Amino acid sequence: MSSPIRCEGVAKRFRRVAAVDGLELEVPEGSIYALIGPNGAGKTTLIKMLVNILRPSEGHCVVLDTDARRLTAREFEQIGYVSENQELPEWMTVDYFLAYLKPFYKNWDDGLATELTREFQLAGHRRLGQLSRGMKMKAALASSLAYHPRLILLDEPFSGLDALVRDELIAGLLERAAGTTILVSSHDLGEVESFASHVGFMDAGRLQCSEETTKLYERFREIEVTLVSTATLPSDWPESWSKPQRSDGVVRFIDNQFDANWTPVAIAERFPAAVNVSIKPMSLREIFVSLAQAGRRLRGER
Repeated sequence: MSSPIRCEGVAKRFRRVAAVDGLELEVPEGSIYALIGPNGAGKTTLIKMLVNILRPSEGHCVVLDTDARRLTAREFEQIGYVSENQELPEWMTVDYFLAYLKPFYKNWDDGLATELTREFQLAGHRRLGQLSRGMKMKAALASSLAYHPRLILLDEPFSGLDALVRDELIAGLLERAAGTTILVSSHDLGEVESFASHVGFMDAGRLQCSEETTKLYERFREIEVTLVSTATLPSDWPESWSKPQRSDGVVRFIDNQFDANWTPVAIAERFPAAVNVSIKPMSLREIFVSLAQAGRRLRGER
């Protein structure tokens, strides 16, 4: 089965600025793929190319087995889309909005739409313009789930929402979209860490890392070596060990290819005078801070 999203050599330039630069991405069927990165990393630009709002300067995106530049109503009937900047027809009531959308989707499920409005506590008689930002996001998500899409694209959907509303949106999404492929972009790891099955880190228009969340956790470790005195770093420093920090007889670094058998042996060989070695798992936030810092060093930034 082909991947619902595949990008090959995708670039998008705005004059001299490369918002997306040679990006390669494949999102597995049925996954919840979190696209993480700082503001300005190119996440929104990429999502807009996936739904043909923007066209690539180079390369191409394939969505649901179709070149994104040639998406038709047939494909859009299978794609849900929610964005933090999404504009809704504020003069419509919630009920009118859902009724208006129904004819565009042959798989529209009236029962599910009713369940979602009740679950999200959306008052059908209220105009969209009268709703808080959190309730507008609930209305947008309800309208995207009601036709059982095969693919859901969420562009910073939780940004600026309080914790309760965010948790309600996530719970509704996970319960009602089981088996659906979901791509969610965010600059806040805390929003997606608990439910993403796959994760990609995007920085400066490039995808720096893309893999299953569990595998990412397995291969990153924070290591601290305590020495009797300050020691000279070994010349055969492994490439998978990040630039070390030294202070008062302690060397700290991050191993991005941790192996329970190889790593302790490699540490012992390089630090034979070590009096203590601490190896700690890392949170997703710590992992991506490390990746971001490494990316800045490669680009010569501070």
